[in-house]
Amino acid sequence: MTHKAQATHNLQGNEQNRWFVLIILTLVYVFNFIDRQIIGILAPFIAADLNLKDGQIGLLGGIYFAAFYTLIAIPIAWLADRSHRVTIIAVSLGVWSAFTAASGLAQNFVQLSLARMGVGVGEAGGSPPSHAIISDLFRPNERSRALAIYSLGIPLGITIAYFAVAYLLANQGDVPFDWRQIFFGVGLLGIGFAVVVRLVVREPERGAMDQQAESAKGRKIGLLDAIQHLIRIKSWVGMCLGISMASFGGYALSTFLVKYLVQNFPGTSMPQLYVWLGLINGLVYTAGIFFGGALCDHFGKRNRGAYASIPALSILVAAPIMIFGLWSPHIGVAIFCVAAYLFLAGFYLGPSFSIAQTLAPIEMRAMSTALFFFILNMIAMGGGPTITGFLSDWFAANIYTQPGGETLALRAALTCLIIPYGFSVLFFWFTSRHLAADWVQAEAHNRGE
Repeated sequence: MTHKAQATHNLQGNEQNRWFVLIILTLVYVFNFIDRQIIGILAPFIAADLNLKDGQIGLLGGIYFAAFYTLIAIPIAWLADRSHRVTIIAVSLGVWSAFTAASGLAQNFVQLSLARMGVGVGEAGGSPPSHAIISDLFRPNERSRALAIYSLGIPLGITIAYFAVAYLLANQGDVPFDWRQIFFGVGLLGIGFAVVVRLVVREPERGAMDQQAESAKGRKIGLLDAIQHLIRIKSWVGMCLGISMASFGGYALSTFLVKYLVQNFPGTSMPQLYVWLGLINGLVYTAGIFFGGALCDHFGKRNRGAYASIPALSILVAAPIMIFGLWSPHIGVAIFCVAAYLFLAGFYLGPSFSIAQTLAPIEMRAMSTALFFFILNMIAMGGGPTITGFLSDWFAANIYTQPGGETLALRAALTCLIIPYGFSVLFFWFTSRHLAADWVQAEAHNRGE
């Protein structure tokens, strides 16, 4: 084989290998989101079994998980920028899956809270090293699409969870539905897949897809220096706050949507509801995430600000549609609005994660994702479900005090999400004004200029 033929063969092999790795990491993210969102999907059953209020459900899906997730993610990312990232991902998957299985053993609010904190600790080691690995496999103008594909783990994970619950509900017969078996099954599968990840995924070369000076290769940077560098980048901060405000609403909806629909439309077939929500997440939300990433990569070639302006426009349209659906007296209209909202809300995921990697120096990419997720999850995951849950309890105790007022209170709390959505639009629009200049500076830094 000639030298040219060998080079072509190696290039084709690398091309195949990077897509294989992306698929494996996406499957890890599927487990990540099944374990993360299962509380919201099973909320009606968990609340009834353990006698929980909306505020407690919000804590389980919010700050109790997010606080440990975000705090542990920073030191794990620091370690990932210096050590074997695949091992960190595999161990993390095993840990959070074990705590997911342990959630099924909980007999009260305190025990379930402790298990959710453990899930948060494990999941802290999932996305930061995964994002860094993907950035070492795909060039800058391919990353939005690649990270959009990785983000498909979100709707796919949620879809699998919805379908699993629908299947068990439809086949339960006269036996009361046992929400615990979902936690056991998902947790054990995740532990097994963690072994597969460690065995089949190889560690890629850092910075292989970026132009970088020889002096930058292998360069290490301190934790505080990395944080200070990143928060001085206007577009990095703006993109982070934009996705945080949008996800504030997204996490609140994912935690309380099923509970609200069941309460607001009594008599609705639970298995059918779960199937419809599963289909919407699996098809519509997935299409939105992929289409949004591809759209930003397309227009971003001519105007890099499109990576932020397109998410701004999508949230501007999506938020009012969702609120309209919450107030509709017809469940068909409500479900349609959920579908339209999820399609448009998917647009911001790939571009946001891509920019977090592209604007970060090569030597701190796992740290960039960890800090990005720290801010994102403390605001969105920690604040969205928690604040919405307590708002619902407050409305029920002070305004909607009549029988059946709990449903009206929850709808009022969810309607208040229009406020963070508005801030999201402003932050994304701000980012679109500064992104091109910050991108140029990031490329110059990696070239050692």
